[in-house]
Amino acid sequence: MKLCVLENLYGNKTLEESLSILTSLGVHTVEVGAGGYPGKAHCNPAELLADEAKYNAFVETFKKFDVEIAALACHGNPLHPDKAIAAQFDKDFREAILLAEKLGVKTIIGFSGCPGDSEGSKYPNWVTCPWPDDFLTILEWQWNEKVIPYWQEMGAFATAHGVEHIAFEMHPGFCVYNPETLLRLRAAVGPVIGANVDPSHLIWQGMDPVAAIRELKGAIYHFHAKDTKVDKYNTAKNGVLDTKHYSDELNRAWVFRAVGFGNNESYWRDIISNLRLCGYDGAISIEHEDSIMTVDEGLRKAISVLAPIVMTEDKPRTISWA
Repeated sequence: MKLCVLENLYGNKTLEESLSILTSLGVHTVEVGAGGYPGKAHCNPAELLADEAKYNAFVETFKKFDVEIAALACHGNPLHPDKAIAAQFDKDFREAILLAEKLGVKTIIGFSGCPGDSEGSKYPNWVTCPWPDDFLTILEWQWNEKVIPYWQEMGAFATAHGVEHIAFEMHPGFCVYNPETLLRLRAAVGPVIGANVDPSHLIWQGMDPVAAIRELKGAIYHFHAKDTKVDKYNTAKNGVLDTKHYSDELNRAWVFRAVGFGNNESYWRDIISNLRLCGYDGAISIEHEDSIMTVDEGLRKAISVLAPIVMTEDKPRTISWA
């Protein structure tokens, strides 16, 4: 395993400044924002593909700091019912794949997307319950007419360009939001589809990340290290579905936290151990979305929890005492 950071958290700095900070903290593996919601502050695929000098300078910056790119992040909603919005997310994802091919990066991180409820929709429609029956009608239309066909085509495009893994962050608001929906899409599209396991989104939905990891054995292609604190008092009153702004921390049912501030170290040791038991030994990528701490402090504290428990040596081939 390698301790990693989704480095667009320093998007207001130069790439060189970002890598200088991360390597000073002992991090030599990064996930790079390359379009969609993560932005293109340090990595604009269209520019890098069109300008060999810019591409070479980009690559040399990583070599200078001895930093490996584990994945490109291009989260978006290419299934958005607004065709212009969908087209931009689609363009970003395709360009990220083409850049990954040139870089030799095998993994792209993203969202599955969410369509509307019909061809005439203006906004996405995330279905969360089976009744009234209208909702199941919408859900089947979304999957059969939009989700599966789009990702079958995009999966083929990725494979043709040497990208072996499209790793979906299982995120509420999109059609893939838990292991069941991830595995449904994987079964329809093929093994190019897998999971970016981010415990933070699973925790507030009531899932146990370890159970999810075990369910996804063989289909885990990336891991986001981000925590969630569920407020037992607000949840007791109103449940976990919460539309209050993320800045209203005191009144929300849950908030994203740096690793160790939602759940203790023992909880995270169990997660890391089960990733290895299920065959995942890739990047453990810190995603900073803690609204209570600065980026610098949140990152330092997450590293302080994870650095001692990430398993950096290979799993032993034999058990010496047996």
